[in-house]
Amino acid sequence: MDTLELNIKLKPCKPWSEILIAELAELGFDSFVETDEGIQAYAPAELNYQEVLKQSSLYSNDELEFELSHEIIPQQNWNAKWEEEFDPVHVENYATILAPFHDAVNVVGLPVIIQPQMSFGTGHHQTTWLMTKMLFEMDLPEKVLDMGSGTGVLAIIAEKLGAKEILAIDIEEWAAINAKENVELNKCELIEVVEGDVDKIGDRRFGLIIANINKNILKSHLQAYNRALELNGTLLLSGFFESDVDEMTDFAKDCGFRKDKVLTKDEWAAMSLTKTNE
Repeated sequence: MDTLELNIKLKPCKPWSEILIAELAELGFDSFVETDEGIQAYAPAELNYQEVLKQSSLYSNDELEFELSHEIIPQQNWNAKWEEEFDPVHVENYATILAPFHDAVNVVGLPVIIQPQMSFGTGHHQTTWLMTKMLFEMDLPEKVLDMGSGTGVLAIIAEKLGAKEILAIDIEEWAAINAKENVELNKCELIEVVEGDVDKIGDRRFGLIIANINKNILKSHLQAYNRALELNGTLLLSGFFESDVDEMTDFAKDCGFRKDKVLTKDEWAAMSLTKTNE
């Protein structure tokens, strides 16, 4: 599969880079890199990005200036492209997310090896960083669901932190394939990777559900998460902005969850909630 790389230069860059990432994640783009001047957004090459961008803030805000350029990256060159741009990610002193081609000398905390592919969740995005921090700052139960697993990085961290049974689900075939590769790279043996949506949960129950997707999908999934989570179990949510926390809190309350903790980074947010009723 060839890949579209769309380079978007923004003026001003902040907060528009974060806003556009959230918007484009719902419009067919799969992966993002923030730059000093804006963002690089990646999608399947067949995506009509000119039409997609008309639904974004680029064309609805007179105060925003932008410049576009793009290239098509052949399938065989994708990893080489990432090797040029993918730097290790340090989540405080807890973990270092790195690729197989990185020097392990500078690893701080738990090493997590991710082979970059077309999936959202290499650790570079603030939401993955926030969710990683939350996992390290809690006691993990034995059974964990990682919904919208992307590269599988959060499922891998969950196993390394002591979870015994992890189900990782992603709706994209290429994400599930990449997650399986990363599970093997990290010598994890307790993670089941499945391609699909919330229906793949079945009647299984978990003590922890991790969901790093986007606000609208999270809201549509919350009832399913309630059914799949044990009473007093923990739900970790991310993929939305700090300004959305009150909306997400109210919506989650109506679905049987209590907000316990919020972390933020560069205007993005992650929430820890407890299931209070069936």
